[in-house]
Amino acid sequence: MKKEDVKPYLQDIINDLSTLVSYPSVYSDDVPPFGQENINCLNAALKLAEGYGFKTVNLDNYCGYVEMGQGEEIVGILAHLDVVPVSKDTWSTDPFKVTQIGDRLYGRGTSDDKGAGVCALTALRMLKDLEPTFKKRVRLIWGCNEESGSRGVEHYIEKLGYVDCGFTPDGEFPLVFGEKGMVFGRLHGKTQKILDIKGGTVSNAVAARCDVTVDPDNYDFEKLQHFFDEHNISFELQGNKLTVFGAAAHASLPEQGKNAISYALEGLYQAGLDDEFVNLYHQLVALDYNGNNAGVGFEDDYGKLTFNIGLVSKENDEISCTIDIRFPVTMKHEQITEPLAAHGNGHIEIEEGIDPLFFPLDHPMIKALYKAYVDVTGDTEHKPLAIGGGTYAKDMHNIVAFGCDDGKFNYRIHDDDEFVTIDSLLMQTACYYHAVLNLLEI
Repeated sequence: MKKEDVKPYLQDIINDLSTLVSYPSVYSDDVPPFGQENINCLNAALKLAEGYGFKTVNLDNYCGYVEMGQGEEIVGILAHLDVVPVSKDTWSTDPFKVTQIGDRLYGRGTSDDKGAGVCALTALRMLKDLEPTFKKRVRLIWGCNEESGSRGVEHYIEKLGYVDCGFTPDGEFPLVFGEKGMVFGRLHGKTQKILDIKGGTVSNAVAARCDVTVDPDNYDFEKLQHFFDEHNISFELQGNKLTVFGAAAHASLPEQGKNAISYALEGLYQAGLDDEFVNLYHQLVALDYNGNNAGVGFEDDYGKLTFNIGLVSKENDEISCTIDIRFPVTMKHEQITEPLAAHGNGHIEIEEGIDPLFFPLDHPMIKALYKAYVDVTGDTEHKPLAIGGGTYAKDMHNIVAFGCDDGKFNYRIHDDDEFVTIDSLLMQTACYYHAVLNLLEI
């Protein structure tokens, strides 16, 4: 099975993806558990699978699954239907309508992670004739709460337990054998001269915009403008309101973005604004995104720690920022939280620490998935890797991330103009087809 063999299914893939993208399935508390749009999207996904002849189950609107095969053991494929928020005024296309331009399909979720879910469903369709020979069940599990937690998968585990092996198509190819650990917290401190501040859209993304209200008489505008020009940062100043524009990126890849919060606060510091919180931010963060200033600039053979400020706001006389840290796979979270809290001198509050995920390269599941990738692509140059992003693999035992990012482009996940290519969809589907077959044999 090669990607060319998937082409007869291409129009169905595009149609099914268009259906799912049309639902703005961003987390909401309007209807439990995750909002009416997530419920609608889950039901639409299950309806698509039913139309192809699969058994489906909706687990209390937390998640749902598509099943084929028979036996006690379960091969799990975990994708998610929820998406991060959008800023419609900065997209080039309608984020909730698939727009094809050349080989690219634009829309929120085309890459993360509705496209991968559709490819997995298509792979199961292509395996339908072999179903009588399966000695295990195969479940495509669609979660509705990956971007703001993992309560959908937690609900599945509570009801049905763990799968025996599998993958989540929500990482990178060839496959991910390690996921960095995570630490979440807050940086907070008093302010005397910032009247208001608001920046970012979600905690697990680099902030693309920050609005700061501050009396212009408290800083040197020429120095501020020089700082922004030097770093190629766009900004606007209307009265005493400063708006700084950065570039969004996933929190695990802060080097791919420009954090508007950091540029706004460091710019004001460089412009001479003498404020307690601005000084604190300069000391502990400034423009650094590897935790060096905060005393946790660690790295191992598989990568560096990343440190992202995602959201900032002010209440009364205190400013608070969210901290999202992804730390090396060979460390434990206590090695991060203890020096971080100590270095923060009471200004850094730790909310949660999660240890990394790590599988040895000779593990049967790792070998099976890597073989699927090589058989489809012929690529033996790229090897299994460790990533900073967190996937369902940290919650569901016995799985790793396999796909969906092929590394050919920045698919702009969590950013404006997210897209996936036709070529990627074809390749993903063929890889998931072989992955299921290989996992059925281990």
